[in-house]
Amino acid sequence: MSLLHAIEICLKLTNIPPSRFGRDSVRDPRLVHDLRRGRQPGPRMERRVRAHLSGVLAGLPESERRNAERRLRAGGSACE
Repeated sequence: MSLLHAIEICLKLTNIPPSRFGRDSVRDPRLVHDLRRGRQPGPRMERRVRAHLSGVLAGLPESERRNAERRLRAGGSACE
């Protein structure tokens, strides 16, 4: 699954603003905006963002976390 798609699902489930997500994950408030416009992150940045995603999803209530993990594995739409 693409990094951007995983981020979009996380944003939808948590209602975190894109700028907050970018700032918290890699200290770049424009991260999500730039990814949406085609930016390709390097391997180190992708690892940092995925680690942050895991932490955010771990903080969700159990039922929401299972739903998020299922959607991420299935590659489901962030807008379901």
